[in-house]
Amino acid sequence: MTDTLTVTVLGTGIMGAAMARNLLEAGHTVRAWNRTRAKADPLAADGAHVAGTPAEAVESADVVLTMLYDGPATLETMRAAAPALPRGAVWAQCTTSGIEDVAGLAAFAHDHGLRFYDAPVLGTRKPAEDGQLTVLAAGPAGGRDTVTPVFDAVGARTVWTGEDGAAASATRLKLVANSWVLAATAAAGETLALARALDVDPDAFFGLIAGGPLDMGYLHAKARLILEEQLSPAQFAVKTAAKDAALIVRAGERNGARLDVAAASARRLERAAAQGHGDEDMAAAYFASFGDGPASTT
Repeated sequence: MTDTLTVTVLGTGIMGAAMARNLLEAGHTVRAWNRTRAKADPLAADGAHVAGTPAEAVESADVVLTMLYDGPATLETMRAAAPALPRGAVWAQCTTSGIEDVAGLAAFAHDHGLRFYDAPVLGTRKPAEDGQLTVLAAGPAGGRDTVTPVFDAVGARTVWTGEDGAAASATRLKLVANSWVLAATAAAGETLALARALDVDPDAFFGLIAGGPLDMGYLHAKARLILEEQLSPAQFAVKTAAKDAALIVRAGERNGARLDVAAASARRLERAAAQGHGDEDMAAAYFASFGDGPASTT
């Protein structure tokens, strides 16, 4: 299999558009589609063919890469693409979806002769733009020669979790990883909110933990976005994080684990979105600590 491929990217939001550009940079032919076409049109200037429908986008594709909102949105889009899907093509399903959704997506792939890879990615806007995502992947060994150049173009590392995409082993690992990301984000926001409420200079807290086991780069990164009011453009949006938090809570419930912190994080993110912060970085969950309306960090 040649390393130069025709790759269809379905979903060109924050992550999908960056992935499409890195695929173009790697020399692949890219066909792109997005429900809101205005989000896909800028890719034409980079050399992508922007299609009007999912079916048009998947014509002649060696690899179809989906980066949509959730599992149901992905299945709906693939059903729209079905008349033109090339049998034998690889489908790299990169959307963060529910565990139970993956089996349905894999069944669709089987029915349409596609080689299915459960392949969510770990990372946000900047790693996506830099081609530094971590790809968590599960799928048949027989198609990896085709899909590996795609993963190499969008990511710095691929972690293989199994050979059966339908088992959702990659999605399971992604939800575990995201549970930590969301918990750390919520903790950072609440710590700053308490500091504000108690009239404590955040720098006094950062100095207290500096260089010790409680210090972490992620805390400083998210705190900086809040304190410097740099929440837009989002690295990872509040409304998308709320969706992922709900998936994590549901996965825990269905598998015998009560996840109180994840449930609370989901509520905080939903509250921040209701306050008008839905399109801002997920660090904006900080504002959920202050009343029902938008709040300033000052």
